[in-house]
This record gives sequence, structure tokens and C-alpha cells, in this order.
Amino acid sequence: MDSLLLEIGTEEIPAGYIEPALNALSAMLLKKLADGRIEHGTAETFGTPRRLVLEVKNVSGRQRPLTTEVTGPPANIGFDEQGNPTIAAEKFAEKVGVSVKNIIIKETKKGAYLCAKKVESGLNTGLLLKSILPDLITAIPFPKTMRWADLSVEFARPVHTILALLGNKIIPFIVGNIKSSRYTSGHSFMQPSRIKISNPDEYLKALDSAFVMVDSKKRREIIESETAKVAKSLNGRVLQDDELVDIVTNLVEYPAIVAGKFDTKFLELPDEVLITAMREHQKYFSVVDKKGKLMSCFISVNNTRAKDMSLVAKGHERVLRARLEDARFFYKSDSKSSFEDWIEKLKRVLFQASLGSMYEKAIRVKKIAEYLADEISHDSDLKQYLPDLKENVGKAALMCKADLVSQVVVEFPKLQGVMGRIYALNAGEPDDVAYAIEEHYRPSYSGGPLPETLTGSILSIADKIDSICGCFVAGLIPTGASDPYALRRQGIGIIQIMLNKDFSFSIVEMIEKSMKLFDQKSDQEFKKNVENVYSFLKNRIAHLLSEEGFSKDIISAVISVSADHVPNIWNRTEALEKLKTKPDFEPLSITFKRVVNIIKKAELPKSKDVDENLFLDKCETALYEACKRVNKKVSDNLDKGLFDQALYDIASLRNVVDDFFDGVMVMADDMDLRENRLALLINIAYMFGMFADFAKISTPTHS
Repeated sequence: MDSLLLEIGTEEIPAGYIEPALNALSAMLLKKLADGRIEHGTAETFGTPRRLVLEVKNVSGRQRPLTTEVTGPPANIGFDEQGNPTIAAEKFAEKVGVSVKNIIIKETKKGAYLCAKKVESGLNTGLLLKSILPDLITAIPFPKTMRWADLSVEFARPVHTILALLGNKIIPFIVGNIKSSRYTSGHSFMQPSRIKISNPDEYLKALDSAFVMVDSKKRREIIESETAKVAKSLNGRVLQDDELVDIVTNLVEYPAIVAGKFDTKFLELPDEVLITAMREHQKYFSVVDKKGKLMSCFISVNNTRAKDMSLVAKGHERVLRARLEDARFFYKSDSKSSFEDWIEKLKRVLFQASLGSMYEKAIRVKKIAEYLADEISHDSDLKQYLPDLKENVGKAALMCKADLVSQVVVEFPKLQGVMGRIYALNAGEPDDVAYAIEEHYRPSYSGGPLPETLTGSILSIADKIDSICGCFVAGLIPTGASDPYALRRQGIGIIQIMLNKDFSFSIVEMIEKSMKLFDQKSDQEFKKNVENVYSFLKNRIAHLLSEEGFSKDIISAVISVSADHVPNIWNRTEALEKLKTKPDFEPLSITFKRVVNIIKKAELPKSKDVDENLFLDKCETALYEACKRVNKKVSDNLDKGLFDQALYDIASLRNVVDDFFDGVMVMADDMDLRENRLALLINIAYMFGMFADFAKISTPTHS
């Protein structure tokens, strides 16, 4: 068995495109090999800015033969009375490609039929790959593609070479105007000449000799180890930045590390500005001392090793000096402005065409945030924060978008919120206000950190619910994979923050409060929008619960009753999930479903009050007394947050409910008796219904 090697040589591909493209290339080819019955070993991908590479070990030279059983005409048609094959049998044998002698008679449900085994011999793997690989190359997904020359081929960047080998043989095909071959090229500056590859086994070594580290894992390790050595020589350490390491790894083919310095006057800038100025445009690593303080030096990863690396360092220093001078100018200019100036400028910054300016958004967010602060203030555990909470939240809400018009954020958009925090602290605002401005964007990505402060948590929720409600009013509702305003992520963020901070305010009331701040045609449209946003957030809750491993039927049962108070949802789900594992859960569920079914089918009584004077059987008295006793226990345990115990208390009613069903006829002819017994069941259903709709919980079926 031989190795399959495919290299697509291109102009420089953006760093963020490379890993996803390689993963897709590997997955697609392995699927093609499996579908084509081509046995193979492990697959490994390699990549640089100028090449995408896939190697598959131990690829079979031919397809695996395929044997299928083919059924023909009935036996009485295929053979005559003497047992000789008829024309029908001969035609069947000819169609299958076997001798008539190899036809057998097989008994089926429909009777005896002619049967034959058809064997398809495998085709040569090279011939199959000749048609598979061109389609595979053009099917690689990229965020953006381009065309070049007068070709119809689309790729991330123009393709210059295609190396395709199976063992020592070329797999011949053409993509656009590029014919596959056994040639690749070395480093574009250090050894640009063509390199002949005789077989896949010599590929990595040949490129290594040509100053191309095609193995991205190896490049990353070298970048990390060499930058650490250089930083140590500067009496510092590299500021950890895994994302930058990933980017730089896919920007170079042959990493050459060099350190540079900048004027200490730039250390007057906030660390975030300095780090971002070095990172975003130049992809430089920052260096910090033993105390974590930023040093006036940086480390650059170059794609070429020059004879005199000190000249390279000076070039980097010259470029960075200009960048830092710009950043310094922007920061000083911003320091002369006030938040009042910026807030006024927000009136000219569009949030969304149908939803007005950023200033209007800030005003809406302020109203929602102050409302939430009032709601949270009812929590006695938060009394220590109450005196300034509403004031700080309102102030932070009005200021939270102001830094968008600052010069530093215009130059470095990733610093939005961060610069707001810095400028607010410089202006003497309370820490709670300043940090809330930064935190209100959190979580800014899936799995990202949540706001830490109470003020930041409230402001983040207010900002996100405003965006969600506004987009629903404007008809910008996520569909399928389309979610341009990241509403799903924002919805999940709201739920995660509420859960993290144990916020128990009403989701529905929050939605209604937010919706009232937008113009809507009618009360009917208002109600519909509220329902749609509530349903949207319920789906996000279900998604999070599912990710935590809760069963789908339990999630559905809990959310269908109520999804209005987030911590309560998790408490009920956890309690019910535990109860479901108990051996007596199934009969309990069956009993409750019986209660619900009777109530659903019956005409509900005029009153839910139970009249003890109408009891005819001791089972009615027993159920009524048990209900009163358990209801008191449930209320006490819920007040203490003991959801597990409250649910077990309700579960203890099962036996007396079963006795009730055995002892009396609920749907009695006497209407007074019937309504009194239904009222008893309604009280039972209410207690179960505080937790979940048990009808939605799946239980094993027994034959």
C-alpha cells in the first residue's frame, strides 16, 4: 500500500482560512475514499500560507470488491419441468454477468426465485483519484474566494502548483490551467526553485531543506520556544496570547524571531492600547517583566531569516514607532473630550436603520437597566449594593456606548468597552460604573467570560434584551444559520448571566418592559412580539440545559410549565432529573398523568374549593388531609430553596391518590360529588404543575 500526497500551492492564504480548509479537505477526501471502497490508513494535514497539504497513509491500490446478491425471476419460469434453464434464466445470468451454472434457487416469502451473486471487481485507485481530486480541490470551503486570469476556478487565492502522488506515481488531472505534477517549491525568498518529489515519504524532509516548515505543529512549537528564549534574554517573558500564536503560525513558512524596542514614553499609554497597537497591525508579541508590567520591547516573528537580523529589528521599530505615535495622539485627543461630548456624537451613529441611533439605544438600555436594578433590589441578599445600584447602572448605561466615537476605538475597534472603562476611571467615575462599561459586552463570544460585577451584569442583560427585542420588532429574526446580529449568542448570554448571578426577575416582564420602548402598530403586534421573544429565549434555555446533559423530555416538561425565572428552571430540572432515576418514578408519573387526563376530559368545577361535608369515603378525607399537609411542606421547602425535598414531598402523594382512584368514582352522576372530587384532583395537579408537565416525561412502555 502506498501513501497519497496532495499539495495545493497558492499565493498567500489568510491565516484564519488555513486550519478550517485543511479540516474540510481531510474530511471530504476520507469520505470519498470510504464511499469508493478504498481502504486506507491515517490521514494528516499540513499547511503554510502558501500551501495546503494532505497525506493519507497505506492507501489500497484498488477498490475493495463488492459482492451483491441479485434476485431474478421465479424458479418455475427460470427452469422447465426437466430442470433445464429457460431463456429467462439465461437472460438473467447474462444480466448479472455469471454463468447459468452459478444460478441458485432461493426460497423467499413470495416463493422460490432465481438468485445469483454479482461480484464487482475493484477499479484502480489512481483512476478513481484522477476524478476525485479535482472536484475535491474546488469544493474546499473558504469565507471568501476569488477568480484569476480568465479562469472559472474559484479558490481562496490563485493556485500555482498541484502536487499529487500515489506512491511514486503522479495522479494526472487539471484544475483550471494547472496540471498536477510531482513538483513543489521551496521558500519564496530563501529557496524559490522547484523541488522534485519522488514519493510522499521524502516530502517533509525536502521542504525542510528548502526552508519550509510545512508542519504547523512544529512551527508553533518553535515560535513558542524561541519567543520565550528571546523574552528571557530581555529579562522578561512573553505576554501569553494563544490566539496570536495561532495567527502567526499560519503567517510564516520559516519562523525567524527578532526582538525590538520602543521609546519608554509610550509606556504612558494604557497597556491595552500598547498591546493592541502591537498586536492588531503588526502581530508583535508584548513582553512583561517578572511583576507582569509591560516592558518597552516587543518580539516579531518573521517569515525570512536575513543575514543581519538587527536591520530587520530596526525596520520593525521604525514601523511600530509610527503606530505608537498615532495611538498616543489619539489617546491624548480623547483625553481632552468628555463623555458628554461623545454621548452627543452618538446621535449621529446609526445602530440600525429601523431602530435609530446609538444614542437612542443608550437611552432605552438606561430605562431597562434601571428597571432591572429595581427588580433585583427586592432581593434581601443584595442590600449591601442597593444604595448606589440604580444610580450606577443608569449612569453606566448612558455612557456604555460613548467610546465608540473615541479616536482610539475608531482606530482599534476591539478596544470598545475597554477604553470606556479607562476613560471613565480617568474621569473619576466610580469603579462600578467604569467596569460595567467594559463588562456589558460580555460574553462577547461563545464560552467567553461573563460580567463579574453586579452593575455590569445588569447592564449587559439590558443591552442584550434591547438588541433582541429591537431586532424582532424590525423583523430581523434569526433564521437557520443566518443570525447577523448574533441574537442567539446574546440570548444565551442573558440566560448565563441570570444563572450565574442567581437573578430571579421575570423574563416576560423584562421583555414587555423592553418592547414598550419600541413603536409598534397595535397591541396585537406588541403581544405577538413579546411571545416570539419569550419563545426565542425559551429555546436558548432548552439549548443550554441540553448542553449540560439533561434529558430532552425533562427539559420539555419543565419549560412547558414556566421558563420565566431562570434559576428556578435549573432547580426544577435538576430535582426532576434526580427523581426520574428513582425506581418508583414510573408509577408516580402514570398516576399524575391519570390525574391530568381526567381533568382535561371533564368540565371543570365552578369552584376549586373542596367541601369536606361532601366526602363519602375515607379515601377522600385521606387525600384532602394529605394535600393540606404536603402543600405546607412544599411551600416551606421552596422558600428555603430545597427543590429536591419539595418534589419528594409531592411524590409522597402517589399512594393516597391511587387509593382515591380505587375507592371512588371521580365522574359520579351526582354533580356536587363530581365537582368536589375534581376540585381535589385540581389541587393535586397544581402542586405537580409547579414543577413540570409530567405528561411530557417519557416512561418505559411494558407489553
